[in-house]
Amino acid sequence: MNSLLNSWHPRLVALANAAPGIDGAHDTNHLHRVWRNASLLLDDYPEADPLIVLAGCYLHDLVNLPKNDPERHLASRKAARLASRQLAELDFPPNKLAAVAHAIESHSFSAGIRPETIEAKIVQDADRLDALGAVGLARLFYTAGRMDSALAHPDDPMALHRDLNDKAYALDHIDTKLATLPGKMQTAAGRRLAENRLNELIAFRDNFIAEWAASPAAP
Repeated sequence: MNSLLNSWHPRLVALANAAPGIDGAHDTNHLHRVWRNASLLLDDYPEADPLIVLAGCYLHDLVNLPKNDPERHLASRKAARLASRQLAELDFPPNKLAAVAHAIESHSFSAGIRPETIEAKIVQDADRLDALGAVGLARLFYTAGRMDSALAHPDDPMALHRDLNDKAYALDHIDTKLATLPGKMQTAAGRRLAENRLNELIAFRDNFIAEWAASPAAP
């Protein structure tokens, strides 16, 4: 199996690199990290097919739409269809194409498609793990900058007297979405890793709020 993975790895990377719409939060390094996360999870699930997982990890963002795009929830379905066509042209094992497509279409948070196979569960968990921890934090603020979001609410960064709004305030994204990810992990191994990485984000959030100036300093 290792020789098969080594054979397909550069071809999958090439397909991913040829896709339009790549941004700094969804670049080739993101795909490498997702595959590394998946490799950790595969150690706990030897019944999973690593080639399906490998293809899912590298092709899940083949169609990448901005978070504020009205068709964002359709991106993973479009990516799955495109991946199926491109893999078939490369003579990818035909009996694995449907499983790869399912792993791709079900990875997305916004698509709302439940992963039904262990491979799809691993791909989803591996992708969501990259939204947590130090790199996840950097991706959060990078994406917020692209969407012209403020760092935090000027007077109420903890949202004690307002509703959370991560479209307007980047810091709110930790509580609106990222803090929910460990509980939504599909695998026990993914949940353990996610909880550890979330702790890093919570510590950052608390330090940020402690430093955030809610009013001008006295002269």
